[in-house]
Amino acid sequence: MLANFSRKSTPVHPLSRFATKESIARLLKIKVEQIYRIERWRHILYVHAQGMSRFVSYADLPPILGVESPKGLDFGYWKRRMASKKERNAPDFWVDFYAQKFHQAVSVAELFDWGRLVGVIKFMLPKIAVESLRNVYAQEKYLLEHF
Repeated sequence: MLANFSRKSTPVHPLSRFATKESIARLLKIKVEQIYRIERWRHILYVHAQGMSRFVSYADLPPILGVESPKGLDFGYWKRRMASKKERNAPDFWVDFYAQKFHQAVSVAELFDWGRLVGVIKFMLPKIAVESLRNVYAQEKYLLEHF
């Protein structure tokens, strides 16, 4: 079942461009298919899924390809969200999200684009996570180039 994105207020938050069913499902630790409606409110998302309804902050979601790249103000929102949660880094699921995107890349060019995006936000990730993502990237690049 496809999620129905609806807008409940205007204007929409600048980070809303990064909201996808996939990233929301990963954050909530549910399957994408369980989400049936997502309401975009000014400062939060209201996610309706099988057996749950949750508010999700736009600032909990990682940047993605296909929309305008993160810019200065976006980093301010993410940093403020991390501070409010008393965390120094982006949510842990961001690392898993990007590792999965590296695995799903169908070309070296697509992998490069995801890698470049991670390079833009790497200062928000723990150093060990960045190293882990570098290893995944190198492995996927090798596979794409040789098979």
